[in-house]
Amino acid sequence: MKRRLLLVDDELAILLTLKTILEINGFAVDTAASAAEGIAKVKANEYHMVITDMRMESEKAGFDVVRAAKKQKYDPAVALLTAYPLLGSDWKSEGANSMLVKPMNTNDLLRQIEALLVSHEDNKRMKSKGVARAAANGGRSAKTSSKQAS
Repeated sequence: MKRRLLLVDDELAILLTLKTILEINGFAVDTAASAAEGIAKVKANEYHMVITDMRMESEKAGFDVVRAAKKQKYDPAVALLTAYPLLGSDWKSEGANSMLVKPMNTNDLLRQIEALLVSHEDNKRMKSKGVARAAANGGRSAKTSSKQAS
């Protein structure tokens, strides 16, 4: 099964170039040319990963896409793509898992995307195990259960 990605960028050349590179490397890729279109697609479809440009309709339009993606039950990995990297961790507090700085070497881009997809899936598995463990303990956390057993 191909992993589905959504690319959101208002620069058509970047959008089409990245789409082609990712499809050649085995991904199924949808595109959106604005934050508004990206948000609509995130809500209408399921993706393994959403990669969004930061500066589109506004300086921080990418954060709108990040927030919309993070609200979805299917919980995609999310990366910001920007030529203007943010200092500090604003992008992390907004919910992005990674920041990709353009322009980027193709091999580096693919390596970073693969690494993010793997770590995101690992985190999802750990969360689901924690939920299953809590349910098995009657809704109590594993810590609470072990304290009560002592």
